[in-house]
Amino acid sequence: MSSVSEKVLLEVRSIGKRFPGVIALNNVCLHLNKSEVLAVLGENGAGKSTLMKILAGVQPADEGEILIDGNSVQIDGVQAALNQGIALIHQELNLATNLSVGANIFLGREPQKRGMIDEATIREKSKVFLEMVGLDVSPMTLVSELTIGRQQLVEIAKALSVNARVLIMDEPTSSLSQNETETLFGVIKDLRSRGVSVIYISHRLGEAKELADRVMVLRDGENAGDLSLESINRDAMVKLMVGRDISQFYPRTIHKPGEAILEVRNLRTPVHPLHKLNFTLHAGEIVGMAGLVGAGRTELLATLFGVTPLVGGDIVMDGEPIDVQSAEDAIRSGMALVPEDRKQQGLILEMTVRENLGLATLKKESQGHVFKRDTRG
Repeated sequence: MSSVSEKVLLEVRSIGKRFPGVIALNNVCLHLNKSEVLAVLGENGAGKSTLMKILAGVQPADEGEILIDGNSVQIDGVQAALNQGIALIHQELNLATNLSVGANIFLGREPQKRGMIDEATIREKSKVFLEMVGLDVSPMTLVSELTIGRQQLVEIAKALSVNARVLIMDEPTSSLSQNETETLFGVIKDLRSRGVSVIYISHRLGEAKELADRVMVLRDGENAGDLSLESINRDAMVKLMVGRDISQFYPRTIHKPGEAILEVRNLRTPVHPLHKLNFTLHAGEIVGMAGLVGAGRTELLATLFGVTPLVGGDIVMDGEPIDVQSAEDAIRSGMALVPEDRKQQGLILEMTVRENLGLATLKKESQGHVFKRDTRG
């Protein structure tokens, strides 16, 4: 029988990473066995993504050691990680949507013939990797024509094309439908049976319970504990993530809401113009909105906030109908929206925190004044 050390494919020893004013990782250790699915869990800011970026060569570690097959390796860039068989699939897919599936799989590594890109070889080899992930599409199909779930499978096929032995998946189901999620789970289980090891990051504890052979939890940039297969359950995972037993959570108390402040009456949105939506929001009340991908949750909020025009119905604020033709109208009525895609719709990443904070009130604050860009660090 193989010893424990012979089963370990990847090992991280005492990794540390610091940013100005922040200790992102402190003395973090991790090991990944061959043909294993390891779920890495933790609250936002726990250090999960930072650790994965270090393993994938996106960021350097300040201290610590990484070993592959028991040998210390230097991962000083993405290519160095790929050479070691480590591939990271980001939560935000890194595909060129204007190119074909095959072109994406071999992007930057195109086979050539007589000094030209060998399209025939790309098509034939792409079919092999697409078959491995169960994606039945032509390599010549434009990526832009695929659903997000199928694009996710293209990313996996791309990783397999570089002989990845360690596949890191960061929140892979965040934008997938239920059917696409089930397809992805099947692919992951098949990859494990083929000898590929997977590090799976998710906030969805049910996914960790279904997929993982083992769970590792980070808290505040440090190891919080591991759970073996027979110990994986929701209560144990939450306890490691938050540092206390679930029974110590603040108990839910009966809360009497106030007057109705927002009413949606027979509202019809462009995405589902035949379906009428009705609900009421009271002062001091939290209303949860649930539904599968494509159900219209995001589109409803965009319509309420004036980003997209309503097809019919009424929006009532404090008992009075309001005409929301733009986001400015919504803000004036007392609404605020935190969008689903923060990077594309909520923030301007090239601007400072101060400038982003002032965007919502820029028109009001700048009347009679000249807006000066903050060039300080």
